[in-house]
Amino acid sequence: MDARQRHHPSLLTRRAALQAGAIGLGMAELSMLPAIGAAAPAPKAKSVIFVFLTGGLSQHDAFDPKPDAPAEIRGEFSPIATSVPGIQISEHLPLLAARARRFALVRSMRTNSDGHELACHMLLTGRLDLPAGFTLENAPNATEWPSIPATVTYALRDRGTASPTAVVLPQPSVNEAGKVRPGQYGGKMGNQWDAWHVDVASPCALGNGACPNCFRFEGTPFEHGSETIFDTPRLVLPDGGEIRLAGRVDFLQSIQEQQLELARAADRFGRHRQQALSVLTDSRIRSAFDVEKADERTLARYGKNKFGLSVLMAKRLVEGGVRLVQVNLGKNSSWDTHRRNFVNLKENLLPPLDQCISALLDDLAQTGLLDETLVIVTGEFGRTPKINKDAGRDHWGRVNSLLLAGGGVRGGLVIGASDRLGGDPLSDVQTPENLAATMYQALGIPRDATWTDTDGRPHQLFHASPIAGLM
Repeated sequence: MDARQRHHPSLLTRRAALQAGAIGLGMAELSMLPAIGAAAPAPKAKSVIFVFLTGGLSQHDAFDPKPDAPAEIRGEFSPIATSVPGIQISEHLPLLAARARRFALVRSMRTNSDGHELACHMLLTGRLDLPAGFTLENAPNATEWPSIPATVTYALRDRGTASPTAVVLPQPSVNEAGKVRPGQYGGKMGNQWDAWHVDVASPCALGNGACPNCFRFEGTPFEHGSETIFDTPRLVLPDGGEIRLAGRVDFLQSIQEQQLELARAADRFGRHRQQALSVLTDSRIRSAFDVEKADERTLARYGKNKFGLSVLMAKRLVEGGVRLVQVNLGKNSSWDTHRRNFVNLKENLLPPLDQCISALLDDLAQTGLLDETLVIVTGEFGRTPKINKDAGRDHWGRVNSLLLAGGGVRGGLVIGASDRLGGDPLSDVQTPENLAATMYQALGIPRDATWTDTDGRPHQLFHASPIAGLM
């Protein structure tokens, strides 16, 4: 039993998903829930792709270099000019540097926690405060605030389409011991509002980084433990039972074999059960999972690794009508560079990130989808200004950086600034509340929207204004 199974009771077998009517998923009927209040503003984006760098990206060595700081602060990397005069980023992000007119940088995000668990809960739920009764024991659990994907699923529940509203892939954010980070599920909202968790990364891919180019933080030899990068998808269904997908039958073949049966059974399902089945029956959604068989040119542009293929999957899902896709880039807190920060960023982390995000921006721009798709890249916190004795940087919740593009974002822009050492915000301080509000507003969710917890208490969705000056 894997960590995801131990901590969250909602995995469904492939055949059970395909024959959901026969076994009765028991999905909650939602018609009695209170409606959202005011009319939604016109959405600037149809979809959001939220790339979460689990473990915390170093701001100094990526989007906020400090070339004039002392050597023990500025580190080993040099900044390079971007296509926008006056904006510099890391020398190991050359592809993104050439595309700076397509994105904005925020250099003044504050998470307010140096601990992975609390920082993840804050960033992934869009809230700095902790709910009453909150506990880290047996996370994830019902004491947490709902995740942003769960909140979006709730807020857009009446959008009139069968495709899933929000998807999280390719696996939960976990630590080295396999413990699931809090803030990734429905929490106090109830697990019937969980986003669709596509746990597709191969369980044999036990290393860090862009598998099959796996690595260990300490630099010990390590080889990818699987012939594939992704395995048979494990789809996490709201209100489902927890049963790991069994067998190795080809996913698409299995779906095709069940098409006629599903068609005959369709009239037995309510709207919400049909949404569950759409993941398996919509050809666009099905093809999104089959990224390892993409054409060679596409694989070469994104990178035939877990980073590139995860981002490609996200792009295909938004093309299929999914409104929010959260991409967890890096099992085992891959960006947690306490040791060998510069070696691991240079050799294992920044190049595949640079490649896949650049390919994503190019594809969205070329297909006309960039204006409709808000892309966000960030981690749960930054890293310490001072380099430690292991040539690494430690946790730093006081400031970090994020990249935003598309969905109405003004490219070639820098919002906020950190101090000369990259340790604290100097201006335009942003928080997870601002980031969540930016996503909600982009998706057309009204500012007075509310949700109801499992005890019947109402809560506001927005807890701050969207990032000012971004759109």
